[in-house]
Amino acid sequence: MVVQQILIASKEYKELDEYIKNNSLKKIFLVCDSSFPFLKIHNYFEKIEFHTSAKFIKFDNITPNPLYESVIEGVNIFRNEKCDSIIAVGGGSTIDVAKCIKLYSNMDTSVNYLKQVIVPNNIKLLAVPTTAGTGSEATRYAVIYYNGNKQSVSDDSCIPSAVLFDETALETLPEYQRRSTMMDALCHAVESYWSINSNKESQRYSDAAIRSILANKDAYLKNYKYGNIGMLKAANLAGKAINITQTTAGHAMCYKLTSIYGIAHGHAAALCVSKLFPFMADNIDKCIDTRGKKYLYSVFNRIAMAMNCPDIKSAVAKFDEIMNSLNLIIPETKEEDYEILKKSVNPERLKNNPVKLDIEIIDSLYHKILYKEQE
Repeated sequence: MVVQQILIASKEYKELDEYIKNNSLKKIFLVCDSSFPFLKIHNYFEKIEFHTSAKFIKFDNITPNPLYESVIEGVNIFRNEKCDSIIAVGGGSTIDVAKCIKLYSNMDTSVNYLKQVIVPNNIKLLAVPTTAGTGSEATRYAVIYYNGNKQSVSDDSCIPSAVLFDETALETLPEYQRRSTMMDALCHAVESYWSINSNKESQRYSDAAIRSILANKDAYLKNYKYGNIGMLKAANLAGKAINITQTTAGHAMCYKLTSIYGIAHGHAAALCVSKLFPFMADNIDKCIDTRGKKYLYSVFNRIAMAMNCPDIKSAVAKFDEIMNSLNLIIPETKEEDYEILKKSVNPERLKNNPVKLDIEIIDSLYHKILYKEQE
């Protein structure tokens, strides 16, 4: 596996100059979203021809739930303009679209890309994440929507070969997005840690990510430079962890919350993990990880240690404490929603969960997740 090159942006983006020159890039396909004109890095690209020999073609047809049609358009422009590389500046949706453009750029245009076997290519892809949470810049996964249905694309060759951490990209991040994306990264790290697919490498990433998220949390929430850089690195570590293990029940249960209630993905994931975490800790006897109950108990203890807690009960309480401090509200719910929610969970994601969940347990968890005490 190719080691991902990590760059830290300096004031004048000299690292990008060197990256472009070292890779002999001449025509860059810049994939970005609507926030791009407000970022400092925008000024760099406006003057890119003055300090490198490269030109760029901008593509910004990105929606929050990225469309297959956007990918097709991007591939066509990439080819017609004869671009030799891709730089993605944006959140998870932007990076996912860039990944798919890279994957499909050398494939048959007359056949639906989703139905073709992916043929890896050597096109350089550098990602500049503008949120610290999704970890998309570190994974082989991308999500796009085809005819309204979510499609998961996966291939090792779409992992960006380089990442630029630019703390200034987080300076204008809305407070709600700042909080929810941080919780997405924390949920990635926790879920990956306990996943049945975990191994020593993934757990090293998870452990480091949890410790780094908590160490940088306060400075990040205050929008301090070192907190932003620290959280970008932590989210990348969490991404590296889920790249090995995938996510588990917490993420499997959160997607419908996002679509029904319009809350951010990280917000939804945090609501789910906040109730899944204590349930699993109390039901180790339902362990389906082949490594056994004793092993799973040790994993929960290691998660607690990473959270600087003496035991798993304290770790669960700390997770709730963080949730409460961020004011991530519980949405208003109708009783008929629960039937939709419990049927929405992807069974494949449940196979990664170390504690067995059935439809009744999922329904019960949703009732706990969405329960609001009477004021």
